[in-house]
Amino acid sequence: MTMRRDNLQWRAMASADLPAVAELADRIHPLLREDVAIFADRLRLYPQGCLVLADGEGGCLGYAVGHPWTQGAPPKLDTPLGALPQPANCFYLHDVAVAPEARGHGLAAPAVEHLLELAEAYRCAALVSVYATAPFWSHFGFAEAAGRLPPGALASYGADARYMIRMTPR
Repeated sequence: MTMRRDNLQWRAMASADLPAVAELADRIHPLLREDVAIFADRLRLYPQGCLVLADGEGGCLGYAVGHPWTQGAPPKLDTPLGALPQPANCFYLHDVAVAPEARGHGLAAPAVEHLLELAEAYRCAALVSVYATAPFWSHFGFAEAAGRLPPGALASYGADARYMIRMTPR
């Protein structure tokens, strides 16, 4: 499949996008499944941190989710937050995912940059890298910081999970 970048656009996620987002998440992360309710929870709590990569024909070729959090242990997978921490001191990038058929065109970068703009209000941004994506995240200034976590904090993310943080430039 040939990808045309001119018909792809990151836009705000809407409730109507949730089934397509969950379906894409299941396809991309078959061993790290999350219920559609998790995406709905994040959208309800922090809509400005929820994006979809729309193909102009109503399809979803990517999604990005981020929200305020606290530095340290990341949220457990497939677990609703219910509320955002008060006060939050870190911005958590829950996921930035692009469909396999759309990869290799630099499409994730605009979503990451949007989330990092939101992160500027906090002292750091954090994420859990899976599927050996740490080199991708290092291009955006993230560095491994697993030593800052309690034992077992990444258990739900799989054996190759890496906790990474990026201090916010001030």
